[in-house]
Amino acid sequence: MKILKNILLITALILAIPHFAQSQKTKSFLTPYSNLKPLANMDELEYPFQVRKITLDSGPEIAFVDEGESENVIIFIHGLGSYLPAWKKNIEELKSDFRCIAIDLPGYGKSSKQPHSGKMTYYASVVKEFAEKLGLKQVTLAGHSMGGQISMIAALNYPELVKSIILIAPAGFEKFTEGQKQWFRNVMTLDGVKNTLAEDIQTNLAVNFYNMPDDAEFMITDRIAMRKADDFEHYCYAVVQSVNGMVDEPVLELLPKIKQPTLIIFGENDNLIPNRFLNPGRTKKIADIGKSKIPDSQLFMVKKAGHFVQFEKALEVNMAIMEFLR
Repeated sequence: MKILKNILLITALILAIPHFAQSQKTKSFLTPYSNLKPLANMDELEYPFQVRKITLDSGPEIAFVDEGESENVIIFIHGLGSYLPAWKKNIEELKSDFRCIAIDLPGYGKSSKQPHSGKMTYYASVVKEFAEKLGLKQVTLAGHSMGGQISMIAALNYPELVKSIILIAPAGFEKFTEGQKQWFRNVMTLDGVKNTLAEDIQTNLAVNFYNMPDDAEFMITDRIAMRKADDFEHYCYAVVQSVNGMVDEPVLELLPKIKQPTLIIFGENDNLIPNRFLNPGRTKKIADIGKSKIPDSQLFMVKKAGHFVQFEKALEVNMAIMEFLR
């Protein structure tokens, strides 16, 4: 049991399930959250903006928020295991200058949860179909972690739609051997995601921050409350499929083909990129690799920030985005 628990902890550290965590205050790790009301389904999650839904011709129903009025449109794409409220601090400020649309990917949050491949090309096609359904001709894609990898694939596959991309702690810059890829597939299981204890959720997700802001606790409480939801197992399945999709469709060797202007943002203290167990090293080294391979790119490193840099240091990230898009 102890070995299994350690494997699950290492898995969370490696795979960057971007929910939550670290505070210098110890109380968050001692709080049992026993008084949380379980969700009947994930549609009961509380979101910071009005939620709309649209059904794509290909099948999935996509939940999204649409804030601000501008011809300059940003579509925000969350990371592995996350959801659109992860962007709330960015939308709150950027909506005054841009139209900010954030989506729940199929299988996540309030979007429908039919089984799917989890491939990055699948998610990229969903983003394209979603944009077309809203009548959007050109957009900027902002992707965090796995959402960054999706954004790069979309930029490559649909250059007529994607005019620029913002990559925030993106997956895809790191190279894994075939053996390492298989390790991911073997370790990340449906039961492992589904049966994670509340205490382990707090611990496993701590590495996403350099210093967890107090206003990030909703990510922990949401993740714990959703465990009793009737669609929770479908969400867990989507997470597992997404891991397979990330390792099955690497983007590293395709980066030189990205022609869109690209902003890359990393926290200097990202504990998830590079993988501290398989490829130990400094985040800046991986960030530099990505910048060197994408022709029209610029890199912004944020001090005292972790993997969830867009939430932890929202002001700095928002300023960098505004300067880039102007």
